[in-house]
Amino acid sequence: MHSHTIFTFLVRNQSFRLCLQQHRLDGRQTYDYRNIKITFGTDYGCCSVELGKTRVLCQVSCELVPPKDSRPTEGIMFFNLELSPMASPAFEPNRQSELLVTLNRQLERCLRNSKCIDTESLCVVSGEKVWQIRVDVHVLNQDGNLMDAASIAAISALSHFRRPDVAIQGQDVTVFSPEERDPIPLSIYHMPICVSFAFFLQGSYLLVDPCEREERVKDGLLVIAMNKHREICSIQSSGGIMLLKDQVLRCSKIASVKVSEITELINKALENDRKIRKEGGKFGFAESMPKERITTLKRDDAPVEMTDVKETASDIVNRTETTTEVVPSPVLVAMGTAQVGEGIVNSWALDEDEEDEPQTEDRKTGTVSDVCFCAVE
Repeated sequence: MHSHTIFTFLVRNQSFRLCLQQHRLDGRQTYDYRNIKITFGTDYGCCSVELGKTRVLCQVSCELVPPKDSRPTEGIMFFNLELSPMASPAFEPNRQSELLVTLNRQLERCLRNSKCIDTESLCVVSGEKVWQIRVDVHVLNQDGNLMDAASIAAISALSHFRRPDVAIQGQDVTVFSPEERDPIPLSIYHMPICVSFAFFLQGSYLLVDPCEREERVKDGLLVIAMNKHREICSIQSSGGIMLLKDQVLRCSKIASVKVSEITELINKALENDRKIRKEGGKFGFAESMPKERITTLKRDDAPVEMTDVKETASDIVNRTETTTEVVPSPVLVAMGTAQVGEGIVNSWALDEDEEDEPQTEDRKTGTVSDVCFCAVE
């Protein structure tokens, strides 16, 4: 606990000093976002968002359920956000922390209460069967600003999702598979996106898209959910600091610019995924991995010209120079042995004492020579 307090104190002092110098811990400017990467999975409604080192995975699913008694002709939207210990050691499993409750409420307020999705189009049989759209958001890595990453992942997954087509005959409801009929996309009116602002020195300085270290030492947080039409869907302030009207207006102007940029990025990602699926190309998380890595042992066959192989081989043989060196044929001395050449020192079956004895004189030639014996199979 003591070491954690010292670390927080050092980070706070460093953040204050950088705020006075108009710099941040990661080198960004005051109103700069981190790099945003949006990737869609193989199934419809699966989306992964990377905001710097913060990574969030969202999966949208649906099922037929009875409607609510108060709204018999409207579908149901359900949001669930999970903080896994894999994302950060500070997250405890199977426990409703204050951060988790706050994020769930903000996500519901941003997407469900803003009426961005036409829930009446989700009705199948009035008062009996409606579609329930479930949005599960899993935090894979925590490096600050989870609310912005979760909102981008949720609205991207909802825009990418396709529900099954249905047919009604009397009291019977038939749900068609994707192979039988093409799935139907959701009716989305607008895309609300959250933009977070961190305040320091009692509101004197503000930062856009705070990282995890900046969130530790912030004095207050302002989250604005807005669409590209500059309509504020929700706004929430936390931290106990008093914000002036001019500060809120300045944040709303900054949020309108950031929301337009992020919305354009989402539309481009959806268009690219739609184009690849239409052309029959490869898509999914595996295709978004860097191609510099070796991920498979398969390689493409290189084309080889085989039309004039015989002629080319004949030319090579004709151009080859014939060797003039004559290799002596081996002389069979005895069964199982052979001799090639003369003057070769023989050291077979000789001890150190025998090697010192004088060489024997050859009877046939009258010269001193040794015979090399080798085993012949």
